[in-house]
Amino acid sequence: MDGGKRARAACGEYICFEDEAGFTRRPPRGRTWGRRGRTPVVTVSGRRSGRLSVAGLIAMRPGSRSRLCHRLRTHRAGKGKRRSMGERDFIALVDGAHQLLRAPIVLVWDRLNTHISHAMRELIAEREWLTVFLLPAYSPDLSSVEGVWAHVKRSLANLAVVALDRLEALVRNRLKPLQYRPATLDGFIAGTGLTLDDPA
Repeated sequence: MDGGKRARAACGEYICFEDEAGFTRRPPRGRTWGRRGRTPVVTVSGRRSGRLSVAGLIAMRPGSRSRLCHRLRTHRAGKGKRRSMGERDFIALVDGAHQLLRAPIVLVWDRLNTHISHAMRELIAEREWLTVFLLPAYSPDLSSVEGVWAHVKRSLANLAVVALDRLEALVRNRLKPLQYRPATLDGFIAGTGLTLDDPA
C-alpha cells in the first residue's frame, strides 16, 4: 500500500480482508476417539447434493474492534447450475460491511476470476468509498479469513449432514460466535504476519 493510501487508512478507513470457501455434505476429516483397532467410520451419501458457498470479510482499523461479516449462498445440485458466488454476491457483502462500519473501505482480496472481472471493476468504480488491492497469486497465507475457514471446518470435522439446509444452519451457527470475538479475529490477522505501518 503506498504512503497516500496508508495515510487515508489511518484517517478512518477500515482495512478489509475477504475470502471465500465452499462446504458440502461430505464432512472435513478430523481426529477423533475410537476403540483400539476399530477406525470410526462416518457414512455419507456419494450423490451430488449441492454446495454451500460462503464469503467472509474481516474488517480492522487501529483503535476499533475487528469485525466479521459474511454472506452465504446455497447451490442446489443440477446440471448447468452455478456452483459459486457471482459479482453481485461479493459486492453485496462489501456494501453490507460499508453500511455496518460507516466508513470508507480498503478491500484486500485474491485474484479469483470473479474479483477481477469487467463487471466487478465496474461495480467497484461506482463506489467512491471503496479502494481495492489484489493479493499476490497463490498466497492464501496472507488472507486472515483463511483462519476463519480453518476454525469452522475443524468444528464440522467428521460430522455427517443429511440436508443442505442443515449444513447452512450449522455454518451460520459456527460463524456467529466469531462476530463477537474480536480477539480471535485479531489472532487470525496476526497469523498472516501483516502489519499496518504508520504513515510517514
